[in-house]
Amino acid sequence: MTIRVLLADDQALLRGAFRMLIDAEEDMEVVGEAADGREAVELARATRPDIVLMDIRMPGADGLGATAAICGDEELSGTRVLILTTFEIDEYVAQALRAGAGGFLGKGADPKELLAAVRTVAAGDALLSPAATRAVIDRLLAQPDRGTGGPASERLAVLTAREREVMSMAATGLTNEEIAERMFVSPFTVRTHVHRAMAKLDARDRAQLVAIAYQSGLVPPGRPS
Repeated sequence: MTIRVLLADDQALLRGAFRMLIDAEEDMEVVGEAADGREAVELARATRPDIVLMDIRMPGADGLGATAAICGDEELSGTRVLILTTFEIDEYVAQALRAGAGGFLGKGADPKELLAAVRTVAAGDALLSPAATRAVIDRLLAQPDRGTGGPASERLAVLTAREREVMSMAATGLTNEEIAERMFVSPFTVRTHVHRAMAKLDARDRAQLVAIAYQSGLVPPGRPS
């Protein structure tokens, strides 16, 4: 299966570099380029990409607003957004996650890391953030959300003990393979637990599931991975 990628960045030179990198992969292709958030939303609706590689700071409509529009569009339920930005600051990370982004990566990432992130997000096993921003996200999402309807024991009551365990480990940044090794099960079993937890908690993707883990108090602040 070919991963269809839409590029959204106001710098034509960067879009060109990303296009060359992505089109060189056998399992990926660029289906469009947008120079601002408004154009990104329009092209997403026209091309229905699997992934939108989204910059944050763009003239006019920015990447955060575009992410919210794409993730909130039911007709684009199969499209995921991977934020790629120079500005890895607290406010942007939090807003990107709340908007529904499936991943957050700095532009300083090497090409292999970027391609791996695209594949991860496209597979539905969204990467919450690179290691460099994990501490920032931990701090931002560790505060209980007053709108969640109660403590973890109430909000997460719909989950099985196994699903809570998997959700907890996913929230610390472990991949499905790493969780499988710790639980002595297959990665497929872990993936099944993750998807069931997402369905029960109405989480769009893995990133939102992790956010719920912190907001509900399932994972305490500063817990190491």
